[in-house]
Amino acid sequence: MKFPNPHNLKEVAQIINCDYVGADDFQVLGMNEIHVVEPGDIVFVDHPKYYDKALQSAATIVLINKDVDCPEGKALLISDDPFRDFNKLTNYFKPFQPAISSISPSAKIGENTVVQPNCFIGNNVTIGNNCVIHANVTIYDDAVIGNNVTIHSGTILGASAFYYKNRPEGFDQLISGGRVVIEDNVDIGALCTIDKGVTGDTTIGAGSKLDNQIQVGHDTVIGKKCLIASQVGIAGCCIIEDEVTIWGQVGTNSGITIGKKAIILGQTGVTKSVAGGKSYFGTPIEEARVKLKELAYVKQIPNIMDQLKNK
Repeated sequence: MKFPNPHNLKEVAQIINCDYVGADDFQVLGMNEIHVVEPGDIVFVDHPKYYDKALQSAATIVLINKDVDCPEGKALLISDDPFRDFNKLTNYFKPFQPAISSISPSAKIGENTVVQPNCFIGNNVTIGNNCVIHANVTIYDDAVIGNNVTIHSGTILGASAFYYKNRPEGFDQLISGGRVVIEDNVDIGALCTIDKGVTGDTTIGAGSKLDNQIQVGHDTVIGKKCLIASQVGIAGCCIIEDEVTIWGQVGTNSGITIGKKAIILGQTGVTKSVAGGKSYFGTPIEEARVKLKELAYVKQIPNIMDQLKNK
């Protein structure tokens, strides 16, 4: 998430009332999660396991809960609770804007696009040309939808990320300030839910087709010309490369990558990243030919046991 205007380190430290290490005028351009950070971004880290990863990331401002040596060319924001202060910054730079109508006056809707009754289209949404948005679709703020897109009834684009910190008093949600981006020639079935990014974009690539009742988690990027069947659940921060086929009732772990032109057979649990150009099946996931051969061997166990008894 980039800020509307550049800020400096001192200004940002004052917003969250924390100490800092670096020049007062050190430039701050935005804030992002660690997998999408760029120079000028703030990244937060609150666990020793990830200190080095954050300090060595592309981010040039690190919001951290420990006094550490500041890497050259970077700045630090020292906080007793980076998670809380990251949320403060999201609320400051991307505050919630209540709707004043079913279709926001700030929404931009292209030529020959049809919006059926009872849809909600939020603030600053952009919808391209020749789209069909069927009844009872909800499109949250800032979503970007390309040309020739069809979205069927009951689908929701832009709900918050399922991202929580477990505290003694309960779960504390990381506030989502990102977007959903749907590229050209995408079809999305009924009752799908596509969560917006925490700070970046959840993206569905051009030409991809999604069946009914599919969940896509925050910051996931689905490539071009993918085919995804019903009841698939894709967790946050996944990368689904181009021309992947995912059949029904597949579920994934967060942060995995499925390579180009892979085929994931139904009811598979994608527990790890897999290479492209192959078919996969089972939980834990394996190449389909290997897994099916193993299942064939398992079926032979009773016969083998009978043979052993008869010896």
